[in-house]
Amino acid sequence: MRVSASVENLWQYIQSLSLSANNRKWLAERLLENKQEEAEETEYISKEEILAGIDAGLKDWKAGRTRPARELLEELRNEL
Repeated sequence: MRVSASVENLWQYIQSLSLSANNRKWLAERLLENKQEEAEETEYISKEEILAGIDAGLKDWKAGRTRPARELLEELRNEL
């Protein structure tokens, strides 16, 4: 929506520029550089970690150490 429209406008602007081959290469390198940094920053959770988290949550729930979902949702809504 607004973000995709902005990106589209940016792309149209870039295309309208008369960039030299060196400038196009520089721009492409910067874009790829940012893409690689984002990929390196991505953290992955293993299957075992996910299952351990679910197990811990179920144990807390059975032990009565959780609160009602409505209470949690209210808290989250108030934080926004």
